[in-house]
Amino acid sequence: MTLKTLLLAVSFALAGAGLASASDTKGGDIVTPAFQHQLPNIPGKTLTAVVVSYKPGGTSPSHTHARSAFVWAYVLSGSIRSQVDDGPAKVYRAGESWYEDPGAHHKVSENASKTKPASLLAVFVADSDEKTLTTYDRDK
Repeated sequence: MTLKTLLLAVSFALAGAGLASASDTKGGDIVTPAFQHQLPNIPGKTLTAVVVSYKPGGTSPSHTHARSAFVWAYVLSGSIRSQVDDGPAKVYRAGESWYEDPGAHHKVSENASKTKPASLLAVFVADSDEKTLTTYDRDK
């Protein structure tokens, strides 16, 4: 079993188990919580995983994550265009990943295709008392 297949299976099994509901950010993406657990060997930290599904041409509004959140993103299907802080925008394809340091500004996050859907798994390690992991620029 490949890492991609394992991540897909775990993500969708957990999401399908009713752990949380999906939410549409009104930008052409749907965020589905998949997993959350306090880390027993790192007191005060929680690992949270979400699946972000993009419609063809779908986007996520620009946003920042909690100041304590380290984020790892893994493309499950399709291709995702991403730009973090002042770095270059880059297209990541299924099987590729990137990370975001705590407090990074995610300026671009979108499906690179206008005709095919895409999805990614975002894994957060953040302070357990963080109530909001993502703040959209339009909500500031």
